[in-house]
Amino acid sequence: MAVSRNPGLDGLRYRGGGYMVTWMLHRISGVSMILFVSLHVVAAYLLTQYGSGVGRAINTVYESWLFQAYIFFCIIFHTLNGARVITLDLWPRLMQYQREAIWLEWLIFIPVYGLSLLMLVQQGLAG
Repeated sequence: MAVSRNPGLDGLRYRGGGYMVTWMLHRISGVSMILFVSLHVVAAYLLTQYGSGVGRAINTVYESWLFQAYIFFCIIFHTLNGARVITLDLWPRLMQYQREAIWLEWLIFIPVYGLSLLMLVQQGLAG
């Protein structure tokens, strides 16, 4: 006899904590970087083959400092979070320190991203 199971939407419910926030940000940043690279290839193709205005429009978006700030966020966060996940996967004994690893990740991320953002804003204001 089969067990009836109705999971509903419980799997989509936010359970809180830093674990889920880093999990969501890791997925969002990964998808954003894939979209960025894909659109970058399409824009380059359109510009070289057709001299298209669509390619120029996409490149204009890429050149804005707000977009660059978002991509820098995605790259830096995805890299640091991936390093944390790899470290905890390679040394399972460290899994009990996952909360501390997340705090360490943010302690590294904030100054690195802050410095990147400062340099971006300075370059943007300089023209």
